[in-house]
Amino acid sequence: MKKAIIGLTLLTSVAALAAGCGNGNSDENSASGNTTSTNAGTQSGSDEKFTIRLADGSPGDEVLSVWNKVKDMYQKAHPNVTVEFVLQDPQLYQTMGLPSLLNGENAPDIYFEWAGDRLKTRVNDGFAADLTSYLEQDGLKGKFSEGNFVGMAYDNKKYMIPTGAQVTNVIWYNKKIFSEVGITQPPTTWEEFMADCAKLKAANYVPITTGNKDLWTAGNWNAHLISRVVGEQAYADAMKMNAPFNTPEFAKAMSYMKQIWDSKYINDSVNGINDDEGAALFFNERAAMYPSGGWFVSGAKDHAPDMEYDYFNLPTIDGGKGDQESVIGVLEGYVVNKNSKHIQAAVDYLKLLESPEVVTMLSKVGSSMIAPASEPETDPIILKLNDMMNNAKSVVSPPDTGYNLEVADALNSATAEVLGGVSTPEEALAKLDAKIAPLKK
Repeated sequence: MKKAIIGLTLLTSVAALAAGCGNGNSDENSASGNTTSTNAGTQSGSDEKFTIRLADGSPGDEVLSVWNKVKDMYQKAHPNVTVEFVLQDPQLYQTMGLPSLLNGENAPDIYFEWAGDRLKTRVNDGFAADLTSYLEQDGLKGKFSEGNFVGMAYDNKKYMIPTGAQVTNVIWYNKKIFSEVGITQPPTTWEEFMADCAKLKAANYVPITTGNKDLWTAGNWNAHLISRVVGEQAYADAMKMNAPFNTPEFAKAMSYMKQIWDSKYINDSVNGINDDEGAALFFNERAAMYPSGGWFVSGAKDHAPDMEYDYFNLPTIDGGKGDQESVIGVLEGYVVNKNSKHIQAAVDYLKLLESPEVVTMLSKVGSSMIAPASEPETDPIILKLNDMMNNAKSVVSPPDTGYNLEVADALNSATAEVLGGVSTPEEALAKLDAKIAPLKK
């Protein structure tokens, strides 16, 4: 679902920004007017002391280092406010963790979420504040285009402050290993991809590593593959339960995962280890390729700072009905809890998080941010990822962020069965349709 050394000048500017985030209505849920304050000692609201809780999946050390700096700046500017991070394992957060937090006694005031069906669920359940008027305040007004709010607005109301547009799956590869076995260019077609896997296997490398114990990792990758084979609309129709999965076209799409398993091109532990363990095989150079998202960059800085790596998008599928240059990705951001007693203070914190200086800090440690930075991005890998996302003609939504989670789980389970050699594509798809049939009633 990640240790920056910030100069004194930058920290000073962030402190000044934090001072400008105060508002006399911070603890009164008011969105009226523009928010300003005059000095770093200005308190958020009255002298009442309170805590703002922000929930998210645990980031890497570098990102957390920046978060802690931003928290310190905000608390220095608002002595009566304590900012508390509620961090969970990303997989737990994505599934049971966030709903449990929202229904708990100390629910978060701010929480990370993906646009689309997941956000719509939060809105329907009463856990998302209407932020439309708050987005007109200084610090947020004019920062985003309407296109940044795709999947974030319902009934002309905006419920999320965008942070990033994230590519959720490409195939990362070790440049040294590729060179060692004679692969001079990354594959562009599925046939080239399989030929490269054969070379890597012959050289005693695990061609592809994936930790799919939690299902979403291979599920994300395979969903992109499925969309390439059956077409983006057919994929979306099935995910929305408007069409069956158990068709010859979907079976053909699933057959590519079967080919990888049957050829022993993936770690045999694929469904028995989690994503971190799968990544470790890549970082330790036992595996040559690792399908994952843009967050990989910050993880690599933590775990393999000297590794030479790059990525390629999913290779093209001959005869595929989908856009063969499509990208799988998500829009993401932060939601303010409708039940928070401190909505304005929460919005003020997000203003600081979206400020150019903080965006620059986060971009330097691998976070892909939508809001403009005070300094241009320089990491060539991140620049290339951003360019790919921004120029994609077709962006495919992952199962577990763009659609009903029960349908996503059913598809991801089917992927695991095929990728682990437990079921044929046809058997797995039949089980999938049977599993989601009650949802259609």
